[in-house]
Parts: sequence; C-alpha cells; structure tokens
Amino acid sequence: MNKSVLFFLLLLFVQMGFAQNDLSWQGYFSYNEIKDVSVSATAVFAASENALFSKNTTSNIIKTTNTVDGLSGQTISSVFHSTASNKTIVGYENGLLIVINEVDGSMLNVVDIINKQLPSDIKKINHFMEFEGIAYLSCDFGIVQFNLATMQFGDTYFIGNAGAEISVSQTALYNGFIYAATNNGIKRAAVSNKNLVDFNQWTTIASGIWSGITTVGLNLYAVDASGYIHKFNLVTDSFAGSVRLSQPALDMRTSDGYLVVTTLSRIYIYNSQMALVHQINTNQLPEPNISFTCATIIGDTVFIGTKENGLTTTTLSLGVTFENITPIGPSRNNIFSLQVAPSSLWVVYGDYTSDYNPYPLDSYGISKFSATGWLNIPYEAVLGAQSMTRIIVNPSNENEVYASSFFSGLLKIENDVPKILYNQTNSGLESLTFAGPNYKDIRINGTAFDKTGNLWVTNSRIKNGLKVLRPSGQWQSYAMDAILDSPNDNNFGTIAIDRNGTKWLSTNGDGVIGFNESNTRFKKITTGADLGNLPVSDVRTIAIDTRNQLWIGTTKGLRILSNVSSFQSDDQMTTNPIIITDDNLAQELLYEQFITDIAVDGANNKWIGTADSGLFLVSPNGQETKYHFTISNSPLPSNVINDIEINSATGEVFIATAKGLISFKGIATAANDDLSNAYVYPNPVRPEYQGTVKIAGLLDKANIKITDIGGNLVYETTSEGGTIEWDTTAFGKYKVASGVYMIFISAQDGVETKVKKVMIIR
Repeated sequence: MNKSVLFFLLLLFVQMGFAQNDLSWQGYFSYNEIKDVSVSATAVFAASENALFSKNTTSNIIKTTNTVDGLSGQTISSVFHSTASNKTIVGYENGLLIVINEVDGSMLNVVDIINKQLPSDIKKINHFMEFEGIAYLSCDFGIVQFNLATMQFGDTYFIGNAGAEISVSQTALYNGFIYAATNNGIKRAAVSNKNLVDFNQWTTIASGIWSGITTVGLNLYAVDASGYIHKFNLVTDSFAGSVRLSQPALDMRTSDGYLVVTTLSRIYIYNSQMALVHQINTNQLPEPNISFTCATIIGDTVFIGTKENGLTTTTLSLGVTFENITPIGPSRNNIFSLQVAPSSLWVVYGDYTSDYNPYPLDSYGISKFSATGWLNIPYEAVLGAQSMTRIIVNPSNENEVYASSFFSGLLKIENDVPKILYNQTNSGLESLTFAGPNYKDIRINGTAFDKTGNLWVTNSRIKNGLKVLRPSGQWQSYAMDAILDSPNDNNFGTIAIDRNGTKWLSTNGDGVIGFNESNTRFKKITTGADLGNLPVSDVRTIAIDTRNQLWIGTTKGLRILSNVSSFQSDDQMTTNPIIITDDNLAQELLYEQFITDIAVDGANNKWIGTADSGLFLVSPNGQETKYHFTISNSPLPSNVINDIEINSATGEVFIATAKGLISFKGIATAANDDLSNAYVYPNPVRPEYQGTVKIAGLLDKANIKITDIGGNLVYETTSEGGTIEWDTTAFGKYKVASGVYMIFISAQDGVETKVKKVMIIR
C-alpha cells in the first residue's frame, strides 16, 4: 500500500474521530461577537463568529457548540431555531448550511449553496423564515427553499431584473404573499404560486434599498437603508413612512408580539400598534464602547447581542439592570500568540501584516486561562500598550509575565496586573526615528529567558536590535549594524536560546542570526550555498529540538541546522532541507510552505504551523508525517496557524488560529528526572473503553515491558519523552484477555526501575 493511500486512511480515521466528538480535541472559543440570535419558548440561541451557545431560560443551563462538536470554522451570518422540527439551522457567509438536530445533537452539513455556480462573495445566508415546514433562506443572490423534514433544498428564486441575482436581506409572509426586502426594492409573490422560480411572478412594490421586513400583529413593516420604518397600507397597496430612526437598522424582527429594531447604539421595542414601549441605549450598559448587533425577547426578558461583549439580558418591564450570560472565553478568536506555563495559558491578540506592518494599530487586552477559567484584562488596563504580538512567562516566577508590543514597548505584568510599560523613556528600548525625534514607535517582538533569568528582547528597525533585561533591572544593548544588511529596515521574529546559551534570532531579511555574549560574536545563516543554504532570507520561526538541532521555518520552506554547537566552531553554518520519499520520488518536506511556527514536543516530534495549509506533525527526523490537520479533517477552525505551544507536563498542544484557539491532547509529554511519578491510566480498562492505555511519568529512553500474570511478554517498547501508549494487544496481533498485566519500567542504564499493574476487563 503506498503512502498516499495510507495518508487517506489516516485522514478518514481522523475525520471519523472528529465527527464522533473525539475527546483528544478541546475548543477555547470566544463567544463575544454575536452575529445573530433565535429563540424557542424556553431557550435563546446565540451565534458568535464561528460558535454557538444556548441558554435554557427554565433551567439556566448554558450549552456551547463549536468546531470540536462539528461546526465549521467559517464565519456565521445567521441562525434560526425551528420549534416545529426542533432543529437549529446555522447559515454562513460562504453559503454553508449546518442543521443541528436538538434531539440527539447530530449535525448535517449542506453544501448546495457553496457548490452553486455563483461568485463566492454573494453566497451569504442573511435570514431564515419558516412556513409549512419549509425554511426560506434569504441570500445575497436570491431566495432558496430548504425542507426541514427531508433536509433537502428545493427551488431557488432569482428575483432581480430579468432573473438576475439580487441581495435579499429578509423575507416575511403577509396576506398570502412572500415579501422580500432587497437591495433593489421590495419584491412580492403569492406563496401559493407554483412557479416562483419565474422572476416574472415577482412584483416590485417599493423601490430603493431595504434592510428588513417583518409582520407585527396584523401589520407589515419594512425598514430602508437609511433607517426609516415603513408600514404597508393594504388599501393603497404600498408602503408609507412611519418612524425615523437615528441610525440605520442592523436587525429587525418580531419577537413575542413586539417589533424589535436594533441599531448600532439603540434598541427600539414597539408594540403591535407601533407605540414605543421600551428603548435601550449602549450607554446604559456597564461596559464601555459597546455596539449592538441584534436583540430578541422571551417573556419579560430582552436578550441583547453585542459585537464586543457577547449576550446581555435585561427586563422589559424595568430595563435598569443588565446581566451578561455569555460563556467565558478569550476576548477574541483571532489569537496571534500564546504562552503555556505550568498552571496557566496566556494569549495576546495584536498582530502585524506579512511584511511586519502593525498598522492599523490594535487596541486589545490580554487573556489568561487557568483552573479558575478565563481572566480577560481589557485594553484600558494595559497602560496603553497596542498591537501586543508575543507574551512570555518567567520560568522562575509564574506570576511575572511580559507582553511584547510591536508599537509601544514591553509590558510587565505581576500577579495578573499590568505594572510597567517599558519604552524609550524608562528602559534600554529604542523608538524608530525615521519620522523625526518626536515620533514614538517601539517595535518589540521576540522574547526569551535564558537559564540565568535574563530576558532577551528583539527591538526591530534600529541599530541596537538585541536587548537584555537583567534580573537586577539593568538593560544592555547589542549593536547589530555589522551583521545586518540594513538594521533600520530589519524586522525580528522569534528568539530561541540553546543549551550553550547561544541566541538564535529570526529576521525578515537576513535569515537567522546567532549570538553568544561569551565572545559577543554574531553569525548569520542566509541564502546561497556558501552562506547558509536557506530557501529565502525571510525566516518566521526557529526551534531547538532535543537533539541539539535548529529547525528553521521560512516563508518558502523548512531548513535544519544539524548541530547548534557548530556556532562555536564554524565560520559559516549551513542548513539542509529534509528530503522524503513519496511513491519512490524524492521531494523536500514542506517545500515552498509559509511556515509560521514550530514547536517541539516531549518525544522530539515537530508541530509545524503554516500560513494557509493547516498543521503538520512530523517525526523527530522529519521523515514521517504523522498528522496533517486541516479544517477538512479536524476541528481546526482555520488553516491559518498563528502560534503553537505545548504543555510539556500533559502533552496538550495549543494551536492558535485566525479563527479560534483549539488544543489536541497528545501523548508526547516531557521526560521526567526519575520514575517516582510513573502512573498508568485508565486503570482499570473497562469493556466500553475503546482507547489506548497510557503509561506516563517516564524517563526518556526508558524500557517498558508488559507481561500477563504468568510472565508472558505481550508488549515491549522504548519511550521517547515521558509517555507511551499501549493498544492492549499482544504485539498488535490480537486483543489481550481480561486479567491483571504487569508493567516493568527500567531506565536506560538499568539503575532505576519501577513496576506497575493494570487491570483489563473485557
């Protein structure tokens, strides 16, 4: 069987596990940006950027649904709950439709709209309207029928002039007609007409651009693009102006007998006689700088969707107190960088373009995840630090954290409180000066602690690009104009420090720079056979593995420096590609791939992130691709991988993507110093368990032998890192019988040993 077939079977296996909610994956999504809401009699359903949550108003139970459960990582545009069929329908900007059966939680992905021969930018699903078991989908090209019983699409109505595509924002059923609010007037047709695919059956009854239409009681209302609500007059068969809003309407719906209209800063609630019974303004909410997106009502409770702060409730009768019911998560889904500490995870959201341009500047805060949940430190508390691109925890003091700002300097956080913003006035950091002496722009990116507690920092686009903050609080700078071709144009990526204390710096124009302060000497690895053999000089990430090799990720592929100790002896260090064989053809591993990050796990495997091709897991020498995770075969919400971090104690791999944070629970934990903490799980292995047995807390290169109670050997292996797996078979041939099995563990030198037991129940 060739490798391509094996790889296909691997992906099939991964997809099956993913579809069955594989517990190896965990999602850490933000639910703050509410796109749409829907209701049943006892629950509200809220759609965020690419995840859902619902709250039962009777039990107060909140349920979340994200890509781990089967949703797509694409951007959601609308959601609708059908009480009659007990199904929740999710519409996406790319035309994808996902139907969730609330009875058993099963999901169906319907790709008919995606596959339509239409421009990709007009497939957005804007609204759902249900009538007699048929959902009418308002899309950017027209209207589509979807049968909620058969789960099949029906007719598509192209109702523009001469049957052209037309953007439909909303539909409503009134007096036997379907009314459609479009960007070219309000159209209508008799719902009983069997030939609605004929555009001639649709009549334009109002011109202009319309953003919403709905019925309230016995009346039909529509709102135009300027925010003017119109009431339909049956006598004149036309719309007439009724209420002028202060802003354009973002959402208009009927809920519990009320007309609810949402603008950016106000929510208007009208009764069936169009009398304003309640108004909610953004300045009434306790959080600052809030924007409304939508609102709905169940009984006396108003559910308010916001762009920045999730879902908030208030009462219709009083409306003076507000409660946020959003599931706690990170502030945003687009996490640019993260750092794992023994008991916490830190993330930042600032970014820069592919050419290291931080503009427009980001004004986001910082988030921390720990056993107590998520702590979101808002922008107002970070001392003005903008576009924070990296974060690092002091390995000697987990309560001391530093966030790099690619504009403002270096932010020091102590006990979760931002304390100092190091900049050009209070540290050795320097500002760009090309715009004059008064221009302040301090571009700090890569950071790394060495084993003596020094914090090394890169300062881009200046002469003294390498800085160090000593534990004493003193700063020191190192000039790099002799090694960089153009220091004022250079941008730094990440830093790695090897066991010899050599600092390895990635740059966007000079490849990799090596530096060791013992002799204050810089060396460069760049393009050209005689200068380092990189594919391009734009290096984005570097990592040092357990075999003392430097893995280098560039915008055009991967290179390996076989021994970092060559820095001390070789005038010119040379890298090499990894050549693999596929179907008897030699090729370069990750040829031409834009590599964004490389992380080394406890077994020396490499987790490699790319700019648009997902995540790769390769063996220690790179010859075997163990996994290639994408949005198609895994819960990854995006193929754009921003950063990867690994919890060395648990083996959990955290993956920051452009559309959410997710983790994969691997088995590659870091090796232990001794066998005192070795353990086996699960134990006992019960009949319903289908996974593997893990033996953790191991030394590196430990020998593990498993025997039955009679001493017959059934499995033997050598550990790579701190954990191994046993599939409970006798050397892969057959499942072992019920009974107690002995696990004999010994160090590589045989000095230290440990014996454990596991019970297997078939």
